[in-house]
Amino acid sequence: MELPERLFVDGGWRDAVGGRCLSLVNPATEEPFVDVAAADVADMTAAVESAQRAWESGWRDLAPGKREALLHAVARKLREHQEEIAQLERLQIGKPISDARDEAGLGARVFEFYAGAVTKFGGQTLPVGRGGFDFTLRQSMGVVAAIVPWNFPFPIACWKAAPALAAGNCVILKPASLSPLTALKLGQLAHEAGLPPGVLQVLPGSGSTIGDALVTHPLVRKVSFTGSTEVGRRIMELAARDIKRISLELGGKSPNIVFADADWQRAAETSPMSVFANTGQDCCARSRMFVERSVFEGFLERFVAVTRKLVVGDPAKDETQLGPLVSAGQRESVEAYLDDAKVLGTRFVSGGVRSGAKGYFLEPTILLDVKKTDRCWREEIFGPVVAITAFDDEAAMLRDVNDTPYGLSGSVWTSNLSRALRVARAVQSGVLSINSHSSVHVEAPFGGFKQSGLGRDLGMGAMEGYTELKNVYVGE
Repeated sequence: MELPERLFVDGGWRDAVGGRCLSLVNPATEEPFVDVAAADVADMTAAVESAQRAWESGWRDLAPGKREALLHAVARKLREHQEEIAQLERLQIGKPISDARDEAGLGARVFEFYAGAVTKFGGQTLPVGRGGFDFTLRQSMGVVAAIVPWNFPFPIACWKAAPALAAGNCVILKPASLSPLTALKLGQLAHEAGLPPGVLQVLPGSGSTIGDALVTHPLVRKVSFTGSTEVGRRIMELAARDIKRISLELGGKSPNIVFADADWQRAAETSPMSVFANTGQDCCARSRMFVERSVFEGFLERFVAVTRKLVVGDPAKDETQLGPLVSAGQRESVEAYLDDAKVLGTRFVSGGVRSGAKGYFLEPTILLDVKKTDRCWREEIFGPVVAITAFDDEAAMLRDVNDTPYGLSGSVWTSNLSRALRVARAVQSGVLSINSHSSVHVEAPFGGFKQSGLGRDLGMGAMEGYTELKNVYVGE
């Protein structure tokens, strides 16, 4: 398998001007396996200028049917190379191969959805009080900077690139330093599918080197970012200087609420993967669980039993469910939270220890007796750690659920429809599932409340976020 090692700029591979590289380490083996070119400001400037030229010279005015056909061609390319994309994802971040294959397929499906959306997205005609004829247009913005994280590198790159391209923008894709390979492969395959040079470019590199410069470049009209709340806040501050459009999908500390009238046995058996999937490196992870007291002991027993059967190990094996954490630093960060919990007398029911002689593995950890003021309860750990508590009163429980700066996702388990709707309205989160843990649907908007971000990925709403709304009035 050939590994992409250079920048993808203006329709081709290019060395970084400064000669710097990112050294990638396989988190399952702790062994370096490739050096990838790291862009500097000169590379970024060249890419943005190329994108602006591509936008002005035809991409923004391309007939919708032609843009639709090109995006369908990209989707076909992604499906043809699905296994290669999956193997790259496994290699760079330790993603279990079964999950990586699913996510590679998801990326193709995202391009298929937005290819179909191109000819179904537009403005309105409006009746106005003074007569005449009024209509609205949805017009592309120009150059969009799409900054994606390392936990779901390929699908989130597609979430951002596909709707932006469908709306007529050109995209500068900035992958995380730990995970540039699948973004580079996306750029290559999109160009092979027929996207003109400059329409989709990929710039691996350090955020500290090119991040601020990309966000503040005067030709970049929209910044779409997924990552930490801290970095999102910085992007918001920088974008404010030029009143740039932004969308931010940030951190989470999502609840999982289980009422006694639910099928709590099913909830207990499915809930471990709602928090431990992707080794807990998921902003939607249901890391705070609220279980009604009358079923708490039974729920906990089943939850623990299922957790202990999860297969932690080699991401290359089909049976593996949980791989390593992405880096030594990420594992150390998670362990610092666990050390704090031990000092505070938190009860460890399971896990909390390293696994294997090699790789950044950590056993899934179940905590009880976590105080609502403790770091493990309040902060996003981004690792395989869950805190479970019992509740007696719905209103008090909801106050605890919403007592967080985050509001991204969550689950509610109950057989009472009235309660399900009441609680769904009350939980301050952008994405909720009832009797399910599913957070992501290509057709539906995805994003958070409060410090979990603003704007939405996915669904038709994402295309709205990549366009300007223009109103035109024609007098009588």
